[in-house]
Amino acid sequence: MDLFGIRDALLSPSVVREDRADGTVVLRSAERLEPYSRCIGDWLDHWAATTPSGLFLAERGPGGDWVRLTYAEARARVGRIAQGLIDLDLPAGKPVVIVSDNAVEHALLALAAMHVGRPSCTASSAYTRLSKDATRIHGVLDLLDPALVYASDAATYGAALASWSGRAPRVFGRGAESIAGALPFDALLASAETAAVANRFAAIRPEHTAKLLLTSGSTGLPKVVVNTHRMLCANQQQIAQVWPFLRRRPLVLLDWLPWSHTFGANHNFNMVLAHGGSLHIDEGRPAPGLVEKTLANLREVRPNFHFNVPRGFDMLLPFLERDDEAARDVFANLEGIFYAGAALPQSTWERLERIAQRVRGRPLWFTSAWGSTETAPAVTTVHWPIDRAGCIGLPLPGSEVKLVPSGEKLELRVRGPQVFAGYRDAPELTAAAFDDEGFYCIGDAGRLVDPDDAAKGIAFDGRVAEDFKLTTGTWVSVGAVRLRAVAAMSPYVADAVVTGHDSDHVGLLLFLSPQAREAGRDAVVAKVRQGLAEMTATGGSSQAPTRALLLDDAPSIDAGEITDKGYVNQRAVLARRSAEVSIVLAATPDPRLVVL
Repeated sequence: MDLFGIRDALLSPSVVREDRADGTVVLRSAERLEPYSRCIGDWLDHWAATTPSGLFLAERGPGGDWVRLTYAEARARVGRIAQGLIDLDLPAGKPVVIVSDNAVEHALLALAAMHVGRPSCTASSAYTRLSKDATRIHGVLDLLDPALVYASDAATYGAALASWSGRAPRVFGRGAESIAGALPFDALLASAETAAVANRFAAIRPEHTAKLLLTSGSTGLPKVVVNTHRMLCANQQQIAQVWPFLRRRPLVLLDWLPWSHTFGANHNFNMVLAHGGSLHIDEGRPAPGLVEKTLANLREVRPNFHFNVPRGFDMLLPFLERDDEAARDVFANLEGIFYAGAALPQSTWERLERIAQRVRGRPLWFTSAWGSTETAPAVTTVHWPIDRAGCIGLPLPGSEVKLVPSGEKLELRVRGPQVFAGYRDAPELTAAAFDDEGFYCIGDAGRLVDPDDAAKGIAFDGRVAEDFKLTTGTWVSVGAVRLRAVAAMSPYVADAVVTGHDSDHVGLLLFLSPQAREAGRDAVVAKVRQGLAEMTATGGSSQAPTRALLLDDAPSIDAGEITDKGYVNQRAVLARRSAEVSIVLAATPDPRLVVL
């Protein structure tokens, strides 16, 4: 059984290669980009008309049951909310800003704003829900200068929004009566849709701003990335051309990935909407106590595709490995697994494969993509069978990737209709983001999987800025070391942060997995020491850590150590845990270290 006919419905890999005298390689898709939609609202109107009773969105209600919304119901509510926004007579051009987690109400408000030509922007709920200090969300709101601010619940978000000095109206899904001057969300649904909505919708052009997205901003206020309707619509068309199965049968997704990030919002949410699929909003997360909710939801929904970050897969694996019935439920309809956000350790890939083989006897299709907030998001996608992690695919139709020599690596730069034109109100940052040929300098490194055959794809090779030199003058490839460490120390290490700046040796800070807590320290220390020995036997000194420090706590999202998408921010961890870094790099090994 192949639900989508995936193996018969993938575009064969082909690429046009240009080699330049300075060692630069430019790769272009051999496929011509076909016409794409004018704006996001065209997708919603299309499916509301053609599959009105089809399921679009679902979320858990107060009683625990799924509350479902069809395409026709969603379109009707979007029209009423859009009318409510018009009736408020908000300042022109300013965004509707949403500061809470994924929810149906959240989706409808964002779609309604875009439907009448007003940008939407989702700010990470970590700025408010997970932070004790309102300074950061106040800075973000000052930066965005919103026309209106929405949050789901005044009990959670009210204090932070009420203390903000801005004049924009505050709207709450629940508890608006507890905040002076705030509006209930239902007030936006009070008016029937009029011709004013259609008139504003008709005026939208592809180059108009659809949404604003914020970069991580872990070391200060984030940059504001302008995403146009053209970027978002072109990107879904690009993906559809290399994944033709999307047009054969609607996607059924269960997804937790936050809409404050381009992966959850532009890639996954838009893919569902563009192709008439259904999205069940997962209240779980890759975190202790929450991953169990994701597992229960996966067993109930039984999606046919699953998008996640490596940390999400790592946290699900122990449950699936020890419970065949749960694994059968999760894998019953699953035909594809997509990983992004950070490179997937090969050990995680192999563990997932073993489960699939054990409970259903047929393989999964593993795929990935690569891009950024500035690229809407996909520039490359894997659209053929691969047998191991690391490949990020080939340029999508209409896209170009330039690999430019930079030290010992090749820096990746990109150009295409899905690439942004600039940051909002930041001309100097925008100018610095592009090279003299108009390629966006994304900051990642890559290499050809096969230097003699570009059609084998591009392999991710870490962040250019993360790599460093030892005092010996040897470069350390942080991304490669991290992946090797997690694989060698699996299943006890969830993630690794590489140290060694201004030192003569490489070290590791290790975040432990749930299995490590169960196994006990002696077993974990033995596995880590074994992993260090394996890395030394198979790599040079710059790729072989000789000591590691086991961390007792998890990375802190509030301190920027882990993003709301679930991956570790190496730079933030090194800055926050400078004392631990000093222990790893000290000339005399500390007794707390695991030393080879």
